[in-house]
Amino acid sequence: MKNTQESSCPCGSGKPYISCCSRYLDQNEIAATAENLMRSRYSAYTLMREDYLLATWHSNTRPASLDLTGQPAQQWLDLTVKRHEQTAADQAIVEFIARYKINGRAHRLHEISSFVRENGSWFYVDGEIL
Repeated sequence: MKNTQESSCPCGSGKPYISCCSRYLDQNEIAATAENLMRSRYSAYTLMREDYLLATWHSNTRPASLDLTGQPAQQWLDLTVKRHEQTAADQAIVEFIARYKINGRAHRLHEISSFVRENGSWFYVDGEIL
């Protein structure tokens, strides 16, 4: 996916990348909701933006690195958000399904991700794979 104004955002919103996830990945805007953060993190995976993924991962659960370039090439196909639920003032969950291919073989990730808001910013904490 090219990082251009005309390109459709990988997150599946139907909006151009520049007016969707680019606001978070490239322009440092703070995601207003956990769902916005989750969608931007999906886009970051499609764009191999390890810097953004680590910056939006809560410090208590964040790995030292993701080594995205050292893993088999993934072709991200689409994202479906099943639900977004605010469970407390500064906590939320997002259930999603992400489809992707590795070496031509299709895979599906169905996860309920947990998010926490600190100092006005949402962070990914962890996820339960279903």
